[in-house]
Amino acid sequence: MHVEQKKARVVAFGCQMNERDAETILGLLEQIGYGRAADDIGADVVIFVTCCVRENAENRAIGNLGDMKRLKAQKPGMIIGICGCMVQQEHVREMVRNRMPWVDLVFGTHNIHRLPELMARVEAGERVIEVWDEAHEVVEGLPASRAFRHKAFVNITYGCNNFCTYCIVPYVRGRERSRRPDDVLAEVRKLAISGCREVTLLGQNVNSYGRGLPPEDDGGLWGFADLLRAVDTVDGIARIRFTTSHPRDFSDEMIEAVASCSKVCEHFHLPLQAGSDRVLKMMNRGYTSRRYVDLVGRIRQAVPGASITTDIMVGFPGETEADFQATLDIVREARFDAAFTFIYSPREGTRAASMPDQAPEAVKRDRIYRLIELVNATAEGVNESLRGRVVEVMVDGPSERDPSILAGRTRSNKMVHWRPGGQGGALAPGDLAMVRVLEPRTWTLHGEAADVPREAGRVD
Repeated sequence: MHVEQKKARVVAFGCQMNERDAETILGLLEQIGYGRAADDIGADVVIFVTCCVRENAENRAIGNLGDMKRLKAQKPGMIIGICGCMVQQEHVREMVRNRMPWVDLVFGTHNIHRLPELMARVEAGERVIEVWDEAHEVVEGLPASRAFRHKAFVNITYGCNNFCTYCIVPYVRGRERSRRPDDVLAEVRKLAISGCREVTLLGQNVNSYGRGLPPEDDGGLWGFADLLRAVDTVDGIARIRFTTSHPRDFSDEMIEAVASCSKVCEHFHLPLQAGSDRVLKMMNRGYTSRRYVDLVGRIRQAVPGASITTDIMVGFPGETEADFQATLDIVREARFDAAFTFIYSPREGTRAASMPDQAPEAVKRDRIYRLIELVNATAEGVNESLRGRVVEVMVDGPSERDPSILAGRTRSNKMVHWRPGGQGGALAPGDLAMVRVLEPRTWTLHGEAADVPREAGRVD
């Protein structure tokens, strides 16, 4: 008698760390016999990996959980789960416990490795809510069902020690913990053998990698620059990316490592958050606007053609119009390739949530519109300088809107759409292609296949 395989769907909100956690969760579910479901309706298990860094991501997760009530009524045997940063907060757990009885499973950021045991209890009829307050150790060797074959996220640190006054991450992800370099390198080598061409090294603050690690056999201590150089030697990997970097900790040694490593991409994501020194101090960011601009200058001098992206917040408690103008001044001076802009939203348990002078919503909206207008104009100008240039692109696959067009990213992380030449049909995800930029736009570059040698033509 044929028994149809049960299927699972894992939905991630928020950052790349959550996307990577979702791959581990799906890998663990596949290990205990679940296949991958294409949608909620076809799933026997749906797990939401939640984010609470900003209110919007939290609201989306709660809305999706609410939508599952009707589906659960239609499929009573279905298992609904929620995990991740949101449920590390006690008030969220209580809301789920008391107001969402259709949710069967709740677990946090520190006990993902226990999922098979938790699932066995749920399948036996128990409602399981298990969230650890802190991590006991870095658990290695967990399976992963990767979203892509040609590129992959690789965790190098977990948690954060920075305690920016607006940020909930240290409270829900815990203190900083670094993976052993041998474990990171073993994962990268395994990925390379499986056909992966690009890895992104992940951490809340990759620059602090190595803190707390014991000395290696040679007596030296590992830092992030050392790790970059080591990963750069792995055969089969063509590109190395990393995110996120805290500007306070970005050393000249790290800049030199990026400049000297042939596989490390020339893209730096450096969250500015604000251009006002007064606001930066209230945020506990640990640098001034001048120090930030100086860092940008040193990067561009050492790594010609580097792209620099950032995060910028408006409406922090106490931010004045003059403070906001200081942020706009830095955007003009730094000339970011792109910026993720967002409105400050209070996070329960953070210092900023109880600060005086919380900005009115109308003021926040006005400032975010003005910021976006400047960021877009700047990005468009930066991309315009690439018109007519030839760039190296790693193929991701056909464009979602037009399968006859290929899509991929430059080393500087710019999205490119282009019509392939005669060999276009032979290009697969992970292949490198040379593309001439014909039409630069604010967020994407559009072009055509360029018949030039890759070594001679790479100028991005």
